[in-house]
Amino acid sequence: MTADLSTVLKYAAMPAIAVVLGALASLVRQPSAGLRSAIQHFAAGTVFSVLAVELLPDLMHRRLPWPTFIGFTVGVAFMLALKWFGEKGESENAGRNTRSLVTAMGVDTSLDGALIGLSFAAGAKQGLLLTIGLVLELLFLGVSCGTSLRGSGQSGFKVAGTAGLLGLTVLAGAGLGALALNAVAPVYVDALLSFGVAALLYLVTEELLVEAHEERETPVQTAMFFLGFILLFMIDMLV
Repeated sequence: MTADLSTVLKYAAMPAIAVVLGALASLVRQPSAGLRSAIQHFAAGTVFSVLAVELLPDLMHRRLPWPTFIGFTVGVAFMLALKWFGEKGESENAGRNTRSLVTAMGVDTSLDGALIGLSFAAGAKQGLLLTIGLVLELLFLGVSCGTSLRGSGQSGFKVAGTAGLLGLTVLAGAGLGALALNAVAPVYVDALLSFGVAALLYLVTEELLVEAHEERETPVQTAMFFLGFILLFMIDMLV
């Protein structure tokens, strides 16, 4: 299945803008720990809904187990390698935490963009739904970026410029993901799609929910995960 590059970039522009808006919002007022946890739970629920309702059933319908297995395995290995290199970079660059943080965020945003491009292997609706989930995740990432940079003494202009660069990496990743999808044979689409599934599962279980649980949470914050899931599920049925 092919994806129109202009359509992919149009969708990817939404999370790209969300990164910038989140960073700018952090300059005005820092969100509370409770609000951050609620947003992370909600974002995790929306992404998990796309996985459960759209992407995984599409892979099951294609019935190509070996490309799926290989793509999923490579995706898991890739995400674990990113985590290992990220933790290693933090320990070796204790005096350059800001640069290390921005680099890690750049990798994260480019990967999220690539996942948007690859999600079009399952169709335009799936791409749109995943974009909605990643808008929330990248909005929070922008807030985190702005908060960290301001905490290290960076100016508001530097925060806005860095957030703009992160937004561009989202667009670049989405473009590369769409081009990769258009360039490969159909049998490899399943491998790329299952790679994206593995990356999204990692995003939900090892990033969003782990960070959301760093603070003591209330039942309302926990319920936001299920609210995000059912809302995107309802949108899927209505679209």
